[in-house]
Parts: sequence; structure tokens; C-alpha cells
Amino acid sequence: MSNSPTGVGDAAPEGAAGASAPPRRKPVRRGPVDPVKALLHRHRELCARAVDPLEIAAGLEAHGVTDRTAARYRHRDVFSLAEEMYARVPRDERPSAVHAAPAAPAVRRPPRAHTLLALLPPAVGGATVAAYELTSGHGRLAALLVGGPALAVALRIALPRGPLRARGGAVPGTRAWSVFLLLYALFGDGLLSAALAGGPDAPWPPDTGALLGLALAYAPAVWCARLFAVGARRRLGQSRGLEEFAAGARPLLLAVVALYAAFAVGLLVLTGRLGGQAQPAFGAALLAVLLLLARLLTAYGFRVVPGVVLGGVCALEGFAVAAVFGARLPGCGWLAVPVETVGAGAVPVFACGAGAVVLLVAAARRLTRASAHAGVPGETG
Repeated sequence: MSNSPTGVGDAAPEGAAGASAPPRRKPVRRGPVDPVKALLHRHRELCARAVDPLEIAAGLEAHGVTDRTAARYRHRDVFSLAEEMYARVPRDERPSAVHAAPAAPAVRRPPRAHTLLALLPPAVGGATVAAYELTSGHGRLAALLVGGPALAVALRIALPRGPLRARGGAVPGTRAWSVFLLLYALFGDGLLSAALAGGPDAPWPPDTGALLGLALAYAPAVWCARLFAVGARRRLGQSRGLEEFAAGARPLLLAVVALYAAFAVGLLVLTGRLGGQAQPAFGAALLAVLLLLARLLTAYGFRVVPGVVLGGVCALEGFAVAAVFGARLPGCGWLAVPVETVGAGAVPVFACGAGAVVLLVAAARRLTRASAHAGVPGETG
């Protein structure tokens, strides 16, 4: 019968349950879990052109991959992740070491050539100062008019061929800021002192000791830059993580800057004594450190920050001179109060010192990255 225990009465609950329950989906097949494969595909061009795992590690860091990110890819740091990615690149996609090795010595200059280029600006600067001191009248003016462009040409020849060569070119205006700072070191203190005394009533003498000291300081700048580059590359090969490399590169940078500051102060004290100056030109020494840090950042591809900082230092020094002359207008005597309080010699100390501190902080953040020392394209500030 239809109302039997084994009939419709038993089938109805089963049908109702089947109508209310959602249909079962077929299980989705998942391939083997390989997070490195997706990363390898994303950076396939970097891995294909890399000649060693260090270049891949630097490229990953430039794209924001950190040691913490590498942990998600089952690696303890970026360096071990880069080693696996380098090993998994097919041989036919990787540049051949046989063809890549002979290209490096062809573009490198021997150490003797680097030494001679590093001594070129000091030699031209020394000859200019000697010609100025040994002449008088129009001869001194001729020495400056000839020696200034000659020193600029010497720097133009030496800078692009040493460890301070700019990667990607200099930012427009940076050269103009540097020339202004050098001219202020040569004439600025004398002009400001004469203006504070109510002049200038006659041509003021240039600071030839500062010019000679800055010219001689170029050679230590090149050697310190090379010391930092070699030390950073060595630490890059010895480090097993980005944090470990940064922890070793930061003291190296500070030591190199301190060493160069000692060189600059010693040379400027010596040239100042030769020029008959009673006080050392600390403003010129801080200018030398400022220019070294600016050129180091530019050499490693960070070009914007040096241009902005050098422009700010020029603005401070230019404003100090303009304020002293502007104070001669009726009711504007208060403009010269800050410069009169600190003195003419303190203006470059404050301006160049503040700029050097800003660039040192920027260098400590940027030049301690592994990507800054591996020639990664596009890694600019």
C-alpha cells in the first residue's frame, strides 16, 4: 500500500533533504605549492641577465623584497632566495660567463691612470694659486681668469672616469650650485666681512688657501670613494641578509666620511697657515664633506636629493649676503642682525654643516642598500 512504512513515507524525507541541500562541487585540483615559481616568472628578465646571485638579491631589494618577505617564500633571507632563483634559471637564458668575463677589463682603467686623474685637479689648483701669489695687479686677475676655467676642465676630465662618476647624469642645476659654493668659498667671506664693515670700498682679496685646500682635497675624495666601493662590495659578498649587509655598510660609510673630513680639515689648516690665516677654514672643510656626500649619492644613482640640498645651501649663503646689503635700506636694519651676531665666517659653517648632515642621513639610508652596489638600472633617488 502507498502508506506502508517502506513506501512513500520513507521517500519523502529523503527527497526533501536532497532539495534543501546545496549541490556538491567537484574538488578543484591544485598543483604543487611552489611560491618561488611565481616570483621567478615575475622577475624573469632580472634572473636571465644576472651573472651571479648577488645581482638578483639586489634587484629583489630594489623591488621591495625584504628578508621578512623572503620568509613567505620559505627562505631565511633574500640572499638564499636569490641563490635558488639563480640556480633555477635555464642555462641557455643566462649570459655566458665566458663571453661576459673579458668585457670587464676592457672598460676598467689601470690603477696608475686613476691615480693620475685624481691628481689632475690638485695640480691645476696648485698651479693657479701659485700663479696668483707670485704675480701682482693685473697678473693676479689673469691667473684667476685662466686658472678657474682650467680647474673646471680638469674636474670635467677627472670626474667621469673615477669612482665619483655620476650614474645616469647629473640633475640640471647641480653643477651651477657647486660652482656657486666654490665661488663663495673663494670670495664670500671677504665680501660678507667687508659688507658688515660698511664696504666694500675696494676689491677684497680671495681666499686662496680655501681654493688650494679644496683642490688638494679632491684626491682624498677619490680614494675614499674607492675605499667605500671596494669595502661595500666585499661586505655584499660576505653578508647573508639585507639587514646584515646594512649593519656592516653603515659603519663603513661613517668611517669613510670621518676619514675624508680629517683629510679635508688637515689640508685646509695647512693651506690656511701657508696663506697667513690665523683661523682654520672650517666652512671650506664642511663644504668639502658636503660635496663628497653629494657626489657619492650621485655616483650611486641617487640624484635628486643632492641637487635639492646643494640648492638649499646656496640659498642660505646667498640670503646672508643679501640680508647684509638689504639692511642698508631705511627701516631694514634688523635683516643683518643674525649675520652680525654669528659673524661672517659662521655662515658657511652653518649652511654647509646643515647640508652635510642632511646628505649624511640620506647616504646612510640609501648607500647601505644592496641594490645600490650592484648596478641595478632604475634605482635612482
